[in-house]
Amino acid sequence: MTVTTSSARVAATTARPATRPPNRMRAWAVRAPLLPALVFMIVVTQLPFVATVVISFFHWNALYPKARHFAGVDNYRQVLTDPDLRNSVWTTVLLTVTVVLVSLILGLAIALLLNQRFRGRGVVRTLLIAPFLLVPVAAALLWKHVLYNPEYGLFNGLLHYVGGPQPDWISDNPLLAVEAALIWQWTPFMMLILLAGLQSRDAEQIEAARVDGASDWQIFRHLTLPHLRRYLELGALLGSIYIVQNFDAVFTITSGGLGTANLPYTVYQSFYQAHENGLASAAGVLVVIGSIVIATFALRVVSSLFREEVSRA
Repeated sequence: MTVTTSSARVAATTARPATRPPNRMRAWAVRAPLLPALVFMIVVTQLPFVATVVISFFHWNALYPKARHFAGVDNYRQVLTDPDLRNSVWTTVLLTVTVVLVSLILGLAIALLLNQRFRGRGVVRTLLIAPFLLVPVAAALLWKHVLYNPEYGLFNGLLHYVGGPQPDWISDNPLLAVEAALIWQWTPFMMLILLAGLQSRDAEQIEAARVDGASDWQIFRHLTLPHLRRYLELGALLGSIYIVQNFDAVFTITSGGLGTANLPYTVYQSFYQAHENGLASAAGVLVVIGSIVIATFALRVVSSLFREEVSRA
């Protein structure tokens, strides 16, 4: 029996190398069609980012190319200590937090309404999604000229009809004007995510709670809201990734003036107006790092949602 066992082990050991090459060849055959896409992604995204990181360590003004020299972390220190740049960082944080929170609250309210059955629900959903489908520059132009314009804008037209004041919306409340346009555009996105979360609730659990005498508020507080936590996190993280990098609304509505210049606009201003390539690259690298940090949390939330769905199935 011992001889038989040892001979079986020897046979298994000698058989393993024979099966490995086909498995490796099969794995490479599966991955080979993806290699061109991987190479293209590296060339288009990673190489420019590496070049940006390298430039960020140089004092490099495009108007004086011969004066270029290695500066170490001076550009990063200037980004973090310069008052104007620090103000743009603070504006970016304030803009992101405000837009994401308000969009989530409005998106949750609309999702709760659209989760009810009523005639024409499909049409209403389609109309509410429309703002998110607009090109960002077109949406910003719509708010700037059709709604905010002090002479022929819709807001002042309605105020004139009721005998109200005629404010200059952008000059009087510049940051609020940018925030309102972004909230209008991003609320449908939050609504879609939260509506998907509402429709994935356990209907039997909700029905059991109603049979036990739970009110709508108690069901929302103890069942719906805990279930939507992952979806709220996902919406907040994905929205933050975009708003942190937003340039269109700030550039179109206020041109970065009146204290609305965020970090992406400051990168544009440093690069195209001041021609400070090194400083603009350092600020851009910080934006990318912040986006990567947020995206990492977003991917974890998405993975946890997939695991939950698989466990339910």
